[in-house]
Amino acid sequence: MTSQSNTPSPQPDPTAPDGGWMEVEDFDELDTILDDLRTRHDETPQWEFCEGFMAAVICSRRPIAANEYLSVLLATPAEGEAADEEGGSFANPAQQARFMALWTQRWKEVETALDTKVESLEDDACYHPEVMDVRGAVADMPPEEQATFKSEELPAFAQVWALGFMFAVESWPEDWAAPRDKDAAMWLDDALQAIVAMTEDDTAAPQVSPLNDEGKPSTSLARLNAFGDAIWAVYDLRELWKTMGPKVETVRNTAEPGRNDLCPCGSGKKYKKCHSAG
Repeated sequence: MTSQSNTPSPQPDPTAPDGGWMEVEDFDELDTILDDLRTRHDETPQWEFCEGFMAAVICSRRPIAANEYLSVLLATPAEGEAADEEGGSFANPAQQARFMALWTQRWKEVETALDTKVESLEDDACYHPEVMDVRGAVADMPPEEQATFKSEELPAFAQVWALGFMFAVESWPEDWAAPRDKDAAMWLDDALQAIVAMTEDDTAAPQVSPLNDEGKPSTSLARLNAFGDAIWAVYDLRELWKTMGPKVETVRNTAEPGRNDLCPCGSGKKYKKCHSAG
């Protein structure tokens, strides 16, 4: 098994030159790298899961370093750790660097979209998750090819994206804890519930093809509307945590011992003749 370099994973740099919008070929390259990682760690997720995970990390209340979140997402070793034989690893430093270049480019796109005021999901500047319509793709296959998927449970539209988002939320529960302000807590809960709804299956009759106007119906209209709600929910979460800022830890002052009390250092002397004397 090839070990990963223990150099720190680069943090997305908002000041880096704009590399342009991601193209289909770029996402295909990401898929290829993830496929290769999967040969060493079979639980390496698909890109759609990574896409949802990325959005959640960007929205998180606390800025999370790439070295920290990638070890959670890809099971790759964190900085200073040796590669785990049961974990993930890049084939070599060049592959890792290429993955991070593409990851950073997509990160900047998502972050820019979520920080842009939009009035409609049809706006070109709106956040558009890179999701797949697996059921639609299978429905458009010839019957003989469809038969190979007959026994498989195909994910609903955007279900994998939502699962990736919630995986990040559940991985850092303290950063997603409800704030004390009741209105803010309700805002958080409503937004998260909209995304949780997308982690569920779409059991209603298919009525539309979400990604292809000419494709066979694969998704219910209710599911498509719920997806729109989930996108607005991501905007709400980004705004909520940006407004509130990182969580401030409460500093608790312990009571100082009396001058005639035993010193808490365990010396057996009175506090006034021990640490208080200094």
